[in-house]
Amino acid sequence: MKPISLLSLVLVLSGPVFPDQVVMKNGDRLTGVIVKFEGKELTMESQFAGTVAIPWDAVTSIKTDDSLNVGLKDGQTVVGSVATADGRFAITTRDAGVVSAAKDSVAFVRSNKEQEAYNQRIERYRNPRITDLWTGAVDLGYAQSTGNAITSTINSSATASRATSRDKITTQFTSLFARNNVSGRSLLTANAMRGGIGYSLDVSKKLFVYGSTDLEFDEFQQLDLRFVPSGGLGYHAIKSEATILDIFAGGSLNREFFATGLRRSSAEVPFGNELIRKVFGGITTFRQKLVIYPNMRDRGEMRVNFDLSQATALNKWLAWQVTFSNRYLSNPVPGRKTNDLLITTGLRVTFAP
Repeated sequence: MKPISLLSLVLVLSGPVFPDQVVMKNGDRLTGVIVKFEGKELTMESQFAGTVAIPWDAVTSIKTDDSLNVGLKDGQTVVGSVATADGRFAITTRDAGVVSAAKDSVAFVRSNKEQEAYNQRIERYRNPRITDLWTGAVDLGYAQSTGNAITSTINSSATASRATSRDKITTQFTSLFARNNVSGRSLLTANAMRGGIGYSLDVSKKLFVYGSTDLEFDEFQQLDLRFVPSGGLGYHAIKSEATILDIFAGGSLNREFFATGLRRSSAEVPFGNELIRKVFGGITTFRQKLVIYPNMRDRGEMRVNFDLSQATALNKWLAWQVTFSNRYLSNPVPGRKTNDLLITTGLRVTFAP
């Protein structure tokens, strides 16, 4: 045998083997290793073209020697080599023989390696660590003017949540700071901060229990600190992909510390609702939360917290937001108004696992 022929034979025998074959509607054939089909595309690793995404509708035939994990829409998963005959998938299994399924009934296709990685992800979601599954956003807005009057306004907020199939942790923070300078005189016009942390646990498909702690500071209400731990029972009135509506009620203890030296404590019976609504295919999200706190010590007195926000996604991690946050206190210190409203707008940076 000539040296060149021997070398060619060695290269062929030692080269990578790509046993899977996909045939498309236009007659093209692609060989390689099938990685997965999920959604609308079949992903394949090809020797020369690298990773290729093939529209599932364009696939007419699949043939493999190695086993694939084929999930059917009835919930069954079949493992075996795949061939296509008469427009149907023929999956040759080790124990059950050949299983036939229509292409339209296939929910997913995964290689053994991809299936193992998927199983690990599912197990992590079922038994997550406390550091897993966190999502959130950071908002920042700034405005400034110069000339006869110099003004500057900074607003910021941050939210983070960790939701599993059983429970949810939420945290939030909002602040507004504004100052102006007229004729050389500097004047602080706004300085407020609001935040808190909450936890809820589903005890059934519709019912949940919750606990939370809210903190608040507002210099122009002469409020040094409002500290409100609370807890109660809630009901998932609506829980879908596009809409979540929760109704809740419970008890709380309101501790208030004012700059005048006034200290107040009162028991409250808060009740309210929280609504999350996604529109325009999930591009825009509306959030609304209303909580009414009737005062049980001084009958007729109350607090009302109302928050409304809208966020429109600009891309996967950036959005534009507008937030209204109002706090009503029926019995402020003398000389102060009952309502304090924060309106903020700016860019939002989001993060998710």
